[in-house]
Amino acid sequence: MKRSARVLGSLAVALLALLVSPLAQAQQKLLPAQSEISFVSRQMGSPVEGRFRSFDAQVALDPKQLAAAKIVLVVDLASATLGSTDTEAELRQPDWFDVKKFPQATFTSSAVKSAGPGRLEVVGTFSLKGRSRPLSVPVALTQAGGTTTATGAFTIRRLDFKVGDGDWTDTDLIANDVQVKFKLALSGVAAL
Repeated sequence: MKRSARVLGSLAVALLALLVSPLAQAQQKLLPAQSEISFVSRQMGSPVEGRFRSFDAQVALDPKQLAAAKIVLVVDLASATLGSTDTEAELRQPDWFDVKKFPQATFTSSAVKSAGPGRLEVVGTFSLKGRSRPLSVPVALTQAGGTTTATGAFTIRRLDFKVGDGDWTDTDLIANDVQVKFKLALSGVAAL
C-alpha cells in the first residue's frame, strides 16, 4: 500500500512538473487573421500565384530552450485559391492535390536551431499527397506588442509529391519548383 502511494505520488509530481515545464508554458496560438501561406509556380515561364485560406499551427517555442521546440503546420489543400474557380476545381482533382484522398499537407519539426539573432533553422518532414520529404526552413522572427511573426520561404519540387501528375508532368509547361511563402502570427511567445 505504501509503495503504491509512493508511485502515485511520484507520478503526480512528474505530471505537475510537465504541466509547469517551459514546453507546456510555451504553447502559443496562431492568429489566423494575421497569418498567410502563399505559393508561386511558373506556367510557361510566367509566375502563377496562389494561397491557402485555411491552415493551423501547433507551436511550442521558447526562444531560450530551442531543443524543446515543436512545430506542426497543417494546411487544408481544398482551401487553395488561384483566383479562378475552374483552376481551383482542377487543383482538387487526383492529378493535382487529390483532396478527397489527401485533404491536408503537413510539416512537422524534428529540430529547431538558432541561426543568429531573430533567425531560426527549422528542420522537419513535409508531407503532401501521401509522400514525405525532409525539409529545412529558414525562419525570421519579429515581435511587436504581444505578437510574434514568423516569416520565411522554401521551395519544393511538385513532382516529388506527384502534384501535377499525368499530362501535367511536362516541366516545360509547368515548372517543377514551387516556392512556398509563409507569415505566421503567434501569440504567447516569450521575448526573443
